[in-house]
Amino acid sequence: MMKKNRSYIDSVHFYGRIWCLLALCVMLLVPTLMSLHLKAWPDLGIVGKAFAATAVLFYPTAVVEVIAYAPLLGAGGTYLSFLTGNIVNLKLPCALNAMENVKVKANSEEGEVISTISIAASAIVTTLIIAVFVLIFAFNPKFTALMQSDTLAPAFKQVTYSIFGAIAATYFVKHWKLAIFPLAMVSLLLVFFGSIPIGILIFVGVIISLLGAQAMYKLKWV
Repeated sequence: MMKKNRSYIDSVHFYGRIWCLLALCVMLLVPTLMSLHLKAWPDLGIVGKAFAATAVLFYPTAVVEVIAYAPLLGAGGTYLSFLTGNIVNLKLPCALNAMENVKVKANSEEGEVISTISIAASAIVTTLIIAVFVLIFAFNPKFTALMQSDTLAPAFKQVTYSIFGAIAATYFVKHWKLAIFPLAMVSLLLVFFGSIPIGILIFVGVIISLLGAQAMYKLKWV
């Protein structure tokens, strides 16, 4: 029987798990219905080999991303972000920027609420924008050609860097001493291991930042 006096965090975890499981079922339902309709099922041996090859990379990254993002997004923001996707270049910057504007911490009750609201708003806005541009692309081939032109196409590759650069700059200016060590170490990682997955890189960067900040505090540099 469901408790009537469940706390906010408990409710977030309760409903978050339910909606994530429902979303997973819906995603798996699409290929299942297609196979039923066409009476064509994939070869389990081939699927297993493909799954094994990708799971080695993506499953550890998925676990690392949850560990790295959850303290920044909060419980509600984490469920909502992983359910709607596009975390690195949209949901995470949106949540951090919203909490920064209202001056609340990520691990506070206020931060939990602000993070969830900002991520929900970004998901709604993103869906509306995608719907509008899908219609534009469908009925205006010239616009599609313009977006794929040599003039505009390179700009879209820089969107993630621009977002994170703008957000990071404000933190670096406020805490420039704490930024030196993690920036130097992450830069070295990218020089020697340029193909490291972004999820693992973020997790390593978080650990390096914590260790560096603790060391500088003990040495009374900050």
